[in-house]
Parts: sequence; C-alpha cells; structure tokens
Amino acid sequence: MKKLNLDTFQPFIQEGKKVVEFSADWCIDCKRIAPDLPAIEQKFSSSFEFAELDVDAVRAVAEKYNVKGIPTFIVFSDGTEVGRLPSRNAKTKEQVEEFLSSMK
Repeated sequence: MKKLNLDTFQPFIQEGKKVVEFSADWCIDCKRIAPDLPAIEQKFSSSFEFAELDVDAVRAVAEKYNVKGIPTFIVFSDGTEVGRLPSRNAKTKEQVEEFLSSMK
C-alpha cells in the first residue's frame, strides 16, 4: 500500500476514488487489520486506489479530517470526503469490505 506524507496526501486524493487508511505503528487494531489489507486492496482495485497515512508523521492532516481514532478509513472522490469507517467499526476484514462495497 502506498505511503502518504504531507506533500503527497493532497495530490493523491484530488483525482478519482481513493481510500486512505489513517494509522500508526503503535496501533494494535492497525496491526490486526494490516495482514488483510493487501487482499482488500486487490479485491477493490478496480474501484479505488489505496494509501496509508501515519497520523504521528502527518498529524496536521489527521487533525484537518478530524480523525479521532485509528485505524480510520476515509474514502475520497475527486478530493472530497464521501465516506468514513471510523476506528470503532474498522476491526475486521469483513467490516472493511462491507464498508467499501457500500462506497462503490
């Protein structure tokens, strides 16, 4: 999964449908879902482009989008947020896939 930083975040979300996972190295739930992310990304590759943003490295972006817990998955369409799966609901592969299916 592509890693975003302060310079690459805005250009990444500007065109098309994008999914950004807001996460951190120390996050237990992020580590729990991490092994499933390649399969999720492959399953939805025709609908979305995926990337990850480390909230500790790019705190300003996490604050701008009011990310309160991690992992949080935000779907952008041409630069506009169109959906969000907050941390309390982003625990299993099935929950993430159900959310992404609803966002196609």
